[in-house]
Amino acid sequence: MRKINLKNIVWKEGKYYVSWNLNTGVSSFGETKKEALDSLREALELYFEDVPVSKAVKVERPDIVPFALEYA
Repeated sequence: MRKINLKNIVWKEGKYYVSWNLNTGVSSFGETKKEALDSLREALELYFEDVPVSKAVKVERPDIVPFALEYA
């Protein structure tokens, strides 16, 4: 079985934690960080049943950069 290293982000949104995979754009959520990541793992397993692993974008060292946007 092959292994792929993926980059994920987790944050709290309201009363839930959101998990998002940077390589694929797949996301999920849960009541705890662990639940959110477990749900994301399941979603990614399903995603890769239909999409080849080679379609995952390689993300080396992501930075979280604050950005202020003015809007009307």
